[in-house]
Amino acid sequence: MRKIPIFILFLSVLKVNGQNVLVDSTASMVHGQNASIDSTINKKSNAFNYKSLIIPSVLIGYGVIGQESLTLKDIDNRTRNEFREHDDRKLNIDDFSQYSPFVSVYALNAMGIEGKHNFKDRTIVLGTAYLLMGGSVNILKRTTKVIRPDGSSSTSFPSGHTATAFMGAEFLYQEYKDISVWYGVAGYVVAAGTGLFRLHNEKHWLTDIATGAGIGILSTKIAYWLHPIIKNTLFKDKEKTTGIVMPFYNGREYGLGLTLRF
Repeated sequence: MRKIPIFILFLSVLKVNGQNVLVDSTASMVHGQNASIDSTINKKSNAFNYKSLIIPSVLIGYGVIGQESLTLKDIDNRTRNEFREHDDRKLNIDDFSQYSPFVSVYALNAMGIEGKHNFKDRTIVLGTAYLLMGGSVNILKRTTKVIRPDGSSSTSFPSGHTATAFMGAEFLYQEYKDISVWYGVAGYVVAAGTGLFRLHNEKHWLTDIATGAGIGILSTKIAYWLHPIIKNTLFKDKEKTTGIVMPFYNGREYGLGLTLRF
């Protein structure tokens, strides 16, 4: 019986240009990081680039076309049957792995590996991306009403877990691509694994996964493009910021908890 490989992001084994990572016990606490001491390495703005739209647009387009295309629906069914034939055990690792990429950004900063933005700026970006992604996913779920492969509900399209994972993977990539692209690669591996587990657990069709991935990536890209406008409009005079960014689970629902103090 084949098993789907579980990809786990090991932050502790990553090294950047031979640097030793020093962990500050006060900065590594879960209760947030202070923007005034959270320095940055690269503050170059993410200018709009239409080429960045190609991959997420193709992924979203595949899923949208798949809602009407008999050929793509047949691929959906064959993919579901393939997973069903080889392993009927359900694993809920995707409920947690979806958050791993963006939580890794805060964990790496707490470990002293500084990304592109300080706590305040990266949190504005993440909050914007999460709103864009969550809003898009929920609107589509409510309007399309696609039945899940296991028949449990009519909120299959698109995959929210996959969208969250790929949003975080792109966030991780953008924050650390100037230090090492391998951080981004690790994030995308985890995101892809999340999508695979959604297929394995018969919670989503392949078209759901593709569209979720596209929405997640695109949401983060748009968030970086909007960041200068949002920062200068809503957070212009608020330089010192502390807060908490943590995923939550209330027994029925998963989500992102965000608390800021100015």
